[in-house]
Amino acid sequence: MDISVVVPLYNEAESLPELTEWIRQVMNKNNFTYEIILVDDGSDDDSWKVIERLKADHAEIVGIKFRRNYGKSAALNVGFEAVQGEVVITMDADLQDSPDEIPELYRRIREEDFDLVSGWKQKRYDPLTKTIPTKFFNSVTRSMSGIKNLHDFNCGLKAYRRDVVKSIEVYGEMHRYIPVIAKWAGFKKIGEQVVEHRARKYGTTKFGFSRFINGFLDLLSIFFVGKFAKRPMHFFGALGVTSFFTGTLIALWIIGEKLYHIANHIRYTREVTDQPLFYIALVAIVVGFQLFLTGFIAELVSRNAPERNSYQIEKTV
Repeated sequence: MDISVVVPLYNEAESLPELTEWIRQVMNKNNFTYEIILVDDGSDDDSWKVIERLKADHAEIVGIKFRRNYGKSAALNVGFEAVQGEVVITMDADLQDSPDEIPELYRRIREEDFDLVSGWKQKRYDPLTKTIPTKFFNSVTRSMSGIKNLHDFNCGLKAYRRDVVKSIEVYGEMHRYIPVIAKWAGFKKIGEQVVEHRARKYGTTKFGFSRFINGFLDLLSIFFVGKFAKRPMHFFGALGVTSFFTGTLIALWIIGEKLYHIANHIRYTREVTDQPLFYIALVAIVVGFQLFLTGFIAELVSRNAPERNSYQIEKTV
């Protein structure tokens, strides 16, 4: 099979018939073999009834329904588990992504050997309350991830080699950072393609302001897990040792200063324990010790995790 199209959706009953028909026209025009995987993320409208009707008429449609709303990341992860196509396309169900982009995305994966090609909605039809925070987080993500060539990490329209989606796990609200997750998994050939962004035709957006806070926290999680999941002591231990020795040096300095004054019969106006710096040193020593113990415990947990020796193997001959 050439292409699997994964469409996560929540309350998009009105747009599904038009979207699937548009995808079918593009696929048939280009003679692709394909499947359309519609993942209903616990919709409370008629989305699932629409999917059942579409499935009855078109064998290439696959429907998956969640019992409740879990979020876009969960829908994508389940869709990725089900795909069979050599190239996987993800797109939103609200008709703001154009299926006409699929042939070029497919070509770049197959002919230019990209692992992942992410869409860039250069011209957007979103309000400023959405576009300004999005630009900020894209900038932060570029800096933290080292993926300098992407302008829009959160674009729903992306293309992947099947190996990529079968090798990564998407959870929480980490769907917006899939390129970062793919990079940490070893898939480093990541490209970008300018795509059309269309104004929403039906319904309203499902995302609120909280997604920006959650998104930033997820970015920190990805950064930490990607770099230190298999060696947490390198993170906590380094911080702990730094804090412990900094506090120790400050304490020794204060004590040494007092001994110097005593040895030279110089009046010493304040006791060691009367100095704020002494308590700063004490806190640094305690915090450093706790961080070191945290790293030690995290190392034990990591070593006993079932996936502690799970590595991505690209080829075997």
